[in-house]
Amino acid sequence: MRIGVLALQGGYDPHARTLACFPEVQVSLVRYQAELDSVDALILPGGESTTIGKLLVLQGLWEPLRKRISGGLPVFGTCAGMILLSRQILGSQQLILGLLDISVERNAYGRQVESFEAEVEVSFSPERLNEKAPAVFIRAPRIIAVGPQVTVMAKHEGTPVLVREKNILAASFHPELTDSLEVHRYFLNQVC
Repeated sequence: MRIGVLALQGGYDPHARTLACFPEVQVSLVRYQAELDSVDALILPGGESTTIGKLLVLQGLWEPLRKRISGGLPVFGTCAGMILLSRQILGSQQLILGLLDISVERNAYGRQVESFEAEVEVSFSPERLNEKAPAVFIRAPRIIAVGPQVTVMAKHEGTPVLVREKNILAASFHPELTDSLEVHRYFLNQVC
């Protein structure tokens, strides 16, 4: 399975290193349309969502990416990646893909110096409910509303932080910055 990691800006390298722990995965950094066309699934990493969006447009990837995800390409967005996938950003008019039925608030957990680690309870399946998973929040977006087709898989202090809708998985936090492989394993085994 060839998994792409969007590598225009942000924290793509930690995702690539995490994916390298899975022997069945071939990791591909995605910067051009030919690279996007060659992957079986894609990770949209954290970073600066406005910048990533502008770079997607400049690289000619915006519409091809939208079409591939709409057509069923499995995608996992973390932090900025989740913002780009969302349908609405509170108080912002930035460019978004609008493919995941959530509303988010950018930087809702505080500034960079207020970053934190926490354990969240994740329900990976009916057989694996409320498992503890480490989560790193860095200038994280907060999910403020979810649509009826969105499954909330994890919460932090009552707020959704990991959600899924069909072929899209999204997290407010950074699982790639922890030693746990469980969220990436779920993406590979269940979403892909």
